[in-house]
Amino acid sequence: MDWIILRKIIAGFVLPPAGPILLVMLGLVLLGRYRRAGKTLAWLGACTLLASSLPVVSTWLVDVSGGARALDLSRPLDAQAIVITGAGVRLQAPDYAADTLAPLTLERARYGAYLAKKTGLPVLVTGGVMTRGMSEAALMRNTLQQEYAVPVRWIEAASRNTRQNARFSAAALLPQGIRRVVVVTHAFDVRRARMEFESAGLQVISAPTGIGFNPRRRLSPRDFVPAPSAFLSSYYACYELAALAAAQLSPP
Repeated sequence: MDWIILRKIIAGFVLPPAGPILLVMLGLVLLGRYRRAGKTLAWLGACTLLASSLPVVSTWLVDVSGGARALDLSRPLDAQAIVITGAGVRLQAPDYAADTLAPLTLERARYGAYLAKKTGLPVLVTGGVMTRGMSEAALMRNTLQQEYAVPVRWIEAASRNTRQNARFSAAALLPQGIRRVVVVTHAFDVRRARMEFESAGLQVISAPTGIGFNPRRRLSPRDFVPAPSAFLSSYYACYELAALAAAQLSPP
């Protein structure tokens, strides 16, 4: 099986919410014979499940994984291009009767369009085909040009992960003398994207957007109330933390 697909399947079973639920189930199975170990695992899984559903925890995880701060457009960017990275597609979406952008990619495309109109910088879209259908890059180009009236100068449609996004984008931009780029990602994966794009030889201005990206503010009672959106943010943040660790260990 394709390693990139296998890694996503493993993440689905290990990260919240599935990981903590499986931990609770394992603890319950062990209760009969190993009561202490079973209770410990069950409580650990239950507490992890609850914690990952709290906005205060998910926001902290996003901050740890991404370290994101909003891009300040009041200052000159001193950039040469905008790079928008893909984050999934909806295959054969029934409402469109065709492949279309998944919510995360759509958020990035929209923010990239906003930045392109604010700055006038040329746009590169990067993202290939994960399993089948149209590439993320082609779908982003269509959305940007048809729905946001933003032209796309470069299309990189071969990459299937962040490291490839960075290397293949650099291969397209560096020969044209473009080195300093604005990289559009989500708040939870700013740190890894920056690391990969800088390793590929580009100078990065991070432009985070979307899920889990909250302004600095005082805590409120709502931050301690479980929410489905917090689950999602916790999943993405934990995925990024695991991917960061793997990137540090893997060869360049």
